[in-house]
Amino acid sequence: MRIAQLAPLAESVPPKLYGGTERVIAWLVDELVDLGHDVTLFASGDSRTKGKLHAVLPRALRLGRKGVDPNAACALLIEAIAGRARDFDVIHSHVDWLPLPVLNRTGVPFLTTMHGRLDLPGLSDVIGAFPQAPFVSISDNQRRPLPDANWVATIPHGLPKEQFRPSYGAGSYLAFLGRLTAEKGPEAAIRIARAVRMPLRIAAKIPRAETTYFKKKLEPEIDGEDILLIGEVGDVRKQTFLAGAAALLFPIDWPEPFGLVMIEAMACGTPVIAYRSGSVPEVVEDGVTGFIVDGEQHAIEAVKEAVRLDRRRIRARFEERFAASRMAREYESRYRELFACR
Repeated sequence: MRIAQLAPLAESVPPKLYGGTERVIAWLVDELVDLGHDVTLFASGDSRTKGKLHAVLPRALRLGRKGVDPNAACALLIEAIAGRARDFDVIHSHVDWLPLPVLNRTGVPFLTTMHGRLDLPGLSDVIGAFPQAPFVSISDNQRRPLPDANWVATIPHGLPKEQFRPSYGAGSYLAFLGRLTAEKGPEAAIRIARAVRMPLRIAAKIPRAETTYFKKKLEPEIDGEDILLIGEVGDVRKQTFLAGAAALLFPIDWPEPFGLVMIEAMACGTPVIAYRSGSVPEVVEDGVTGFIVDGEQHAIEAVKEAVRLDRRRIRARFEERFAASRMAREYESRYRELFACR
């Protein structure tokens, strides 16, 4: 099949550092090419792909030239696919609702994967204006704010089996990986680590909008020894960071649509200790790949139990449930269904 993939322009595909959605898109495109499809990726020019690259901008917005209006960039993306829509059998959008008015009029089958939270003001009105537009969720929980959307599947993220090498040692510290925002739970992670008297290593970026939060709530707790901030990590450093951890702490306080870091940890054989919120019960198998906990005290107890989990089994369950090849085959089935109904 001739398949177009529309990616956000904030990060390259895959991203140089932080960027879960862009990383998933990169894996999906490469897997689809390996399955024999003709795939064109609409993304920034600094992206890398096994498919054909249609560069909408020379560089991704966050690490590229300053002053580019994200709305203007998105308009260029939509214009690019509008001009080439007839070149494809199916169009797969990863940029939420923005291209819907155009995609709805091209006459080409299309699909939208929603990657973010869906409890945002006005979103139900927008989605309701396109009752026939097909959507894919990345967890069943993600759908809850928009039950009447035309959901055609839930397809959990997957990553290549060879992306991370597992480690079967016990691990010497606790890990936190993600954005340093209150909803991700870094304060809780620090308290949990101190309670169990284990070092905490934090691999994260500080969003510009969260600088005040970081200065007031987190920086005073980061001593460089017991609590250490190592900054953003790419895939190579992420491998050693996750594989060397006794457990990944995921104490979220928001309806996480998926949580890619959880399966990245599992790929390394590292157990996940996660709060019962959003997609967590769909990703973590309690007592097998980690523990689903209700608050800090429960998390403290789980840290003590995590060392008893079989890291080889954690890796095996990752391969069975969250490989990129499985994700690509599920999307391939949806594309064929859409094409057959055109």
